Order: sequence, then C-alpha cells, then structure tokens
Amino acid sequence: MNSPIPHAVTPSLTTRLPAVGTTIFTRMSALAAQHGAVNLGQGFPDFACDARLVDLVAEAMRAGHNQYPPMTGTPALRRAIADKIGALYGHAYDADAEITVTAGATQALTTALLAVVHPGDEVIVIEPAYDSYMPAVELAGGVVVPVQMVLDDAGYRVPWERIAAAVSPRTRLIVVNSPHNPTGSVLREADLEALAAIVGGTQILVLSDEVYEHMVYDGQPHASVSRHPVLAARSFVVSSFGKTYHTTGWKIGYVAAPAPLMTEFRKVHQYNVFSVNAPMQHGIAAYMADPAPYLELPAFYQRKRDLFRAGLAGSRFELLPADGTYFQCVRYGAISPLPEAAFAEWLTTDIGVAAIPVSAFYRQPKESGIVRFCFAKRDETLALALERLASL
Repeated sequence: MNSPIPHAVTPSLTTRLPAVGTTIFTRMSALAAQHGAVNLGQGFPDFACDARLVDLVAEAMRAGHNQYPPMTGTPALRRAIADKIGALYGHAYDADAEITVTAGATQALTTALLAVVHPGDEVIVIEPAYDSYMPAVELAGGVVVPVQMVLDDAGYRVPWERIAAAVSPRTRLIVVNSPHNPTGSVLREADLEALAAIVGGTQILVLSDEVYEHMVYDGQPHASVSRHPVLAARSFVVSSFGKTYHTTGWKIGYVAAPAPLMTEFRKVHQYNVFSVNAPMQHGIAAYMADPAPYLELPAFYQRKRDLFRAGLAGSRFELLPADGTYFQCVRYGAISPLPEAAFAEWLTTDIGVAAIPVSAFYRQPKESGIVRFCFAKRDETLALALERLASL
C-alpha cells in the first residue's frame, strides 16, 4: 500500500532578527511614490554621476575586465584608496594587506562585526544609529549596548562620559559614525581624543563608519579615526564610493584596517561576497587619479545645504545644525503635536514631501519631535519641496 503523499507545508522558523521588519526607508519611499510626494526621505541623489566615470567603467568592460577580480579588490583600486587616505589623513595603510574593496559600506560594516564579535560580546552603539548596526551585532551573537547622543543648543553630540560608563569587561567594540547619519553632526579632534582615552590600553576595537567623509562643511576637516595613531591601530574604517561619487546603486565601498584585523575581515568577506564588480573597480581606480571630484564635494553639498536651509528659514520648522552628511534635521513642534512617524506620514500624504522620523533610528523609538530631510537632490527638486514646505 502506498503511503499518502504529505501536504506541502513550509516548516516554521525561529527568526534570527525578531525585532526587524520592513525598514522605515522602504515604507516612506513607497508612500511617497503612492502620493506623488517629493522624496526627501531615503538618502540618495536624484541626479546623475559624472559621465566620465560611466565612460571609464564602460571602457573597463570593453577591455575585458568582466570576470572575478581578486577577492581583496583590484590592486589599482586598493593602491588608489591607500594613497587617498595617506594624502588626506596622514596614515599609511598597506594596499595589499590593509585595504579591502567591498560590496558597499553596509557589507563592510556587517562583515567587520561578524569577523570580530563572538557570542556574548558587547558592542556599544551610539543612538540614533544607522539601521544596519544593531541587526549585524545580533547576527554575530553579540549584545547591543545603546548609548544615546545628547541634543542641546549646539546640536547633537556624543556623551563620552556615558560611553566610558557603558564599557564593561565584555565590551568588544564601539561603533562610531562621522559625519553622522541621521543627525548631520560631526566628530572633532577632541572627540577622537576622548574615544582614544576610553579604548587605549584595552582590547576594545572600533568600527568607524565614515561614508560621508567628504561632506563636512564650513571649512572643517573630517576627523577620521585614521588620523589618530591609537585609534587607527584598532579600527576598521569604512567608506563608500556610492556616497562620494553619486553612485549608490553601484554598491562599491571599502574598509581599511591594520593587517591583523584585516586578516580576520577577509576570512568572512571571502565567503559572504567573495569579490566585487570588476569593471566598476577598474573604472573607479582610473577616476581616482583626479582628486578633484571628492575634494570639491564639500562645496558642492554645502551649497545645497545652504539653499535648503534658506528655503526653510521662513517656515515654522526649527533647523538643527547640519555640519556634515547630506541630511538636515528639523524640529516641527510649532507645526504639529503628532508623533514623528505620524507627522512624517502626514507630511508625505498631505503636504507632498517625504521625510524620515528620527525616532526610527533608536532601538526603542524615542520621540523628540524631529524629522530628517535629504538635500542630495537637484535644485529643482529642492525648490519644489521647499515650495510645499514653506506654507508650514
């Protein structure tokens, strides 16, 4: 007798990330599309990258660079990255042993955490925080220790005394982000000294997310942890060509770290992505021969920042400082008593401009009456958004 054929049933799962759902960026972008709103929510440009860069990538394709590149990245690109860091920040990374090209910055961040965080290790994350940090820590089996930034008249700042108090014998790593998404704040040299005082003489590592490194305004230098010998000796430094060259969809980034850390990073990297788009690597390497595109980026985005801030000056929004990134945070308490997520939805559906609630960047949503706009848009896009927002 034949056994009955079992029903087709998908086995049940225990989720690895029980607190994770659809991101606020996906939800707000979908809402913006549904209502024809100007999307100042998700952080990407609506203008084209340099045609020269596209041509260089196309030339690399025609030259036959269409197969697997080296796992660590093409030599020319790794050398160009090391040269740039040396010129800007004064730290000499070995292009062969200490630079790896990644499939965007998020892959670099996640790979670094998976490489060094063991089950039970604690990782200090500064809130509000980019949304990939905490899930990546949890996937590694680590324990997130959140410490909230302080907001005062000078804007958002890191309370280093609270960071120091959060350190325990189980602390493995501290995640820092400057220029900071979502707040637009930047670390200064004094911040690097404060961080070095906390980690110096310990086994604590640092993961420094510096994807907006070329978007620091008002003549201020970018305080990369690469500048500080104590920090550089224990840090993974992550950056993104997507942010620098207006090519977020290409998903090309890199990480720089001392050779012992990079050895562990590459052990994970080779199995979660192996290698990264070959013709784009060759094209970017050739494009980097001219430093002007990234050296001119602060002025390019500062003009957009100032344009956007001037357009909101007559509204009831309260502008917070925007010292870096391409984000502007605003208080809206004079406009509405709504919680942040509800206000962002109302702004999208009724006013026609999408924003992101800053509360979404906390483990436990924190209501501060603040939303974030992205000004990495064409002038005409910003003008349309400002026309709609000015009525508020």
